[in-house]
Amino acid sequence: MSAEAIAARLSAVGLTTRVEERDRCTSVEAEVPESLSAESWREVLEVLAEADRADRFGLHATSLTGRTLWAVVRKTAPTTGDVGGPSHQR
Repeated sequence: MSAEAIAARLSAVGLTTRVEERDRCTSVEAEVPESLSAESWREVLEVLAEADRADRFGLHATSLTGRTLWAVVRKTAPTTGDVGGPSHQR
């Protein structure tokens, strides 16, 4: 499941998501309200369980910033012949 698909599914549960592209990965964050129902939590956990491309995920909770669910999806490695760089080309 791509980072965009993870974000879309979390949005469908009612969470506000942010997707950030980085050099080697894409991160997804979603603010989790205190009022999230048990059914919605089950849906969120189902999304993460099905997110086979998510390299890491977790929940960051503090009294200052609340609860933020996050997932990191590594971008695929280049498939071209120059993976090793110019000195390794044939």
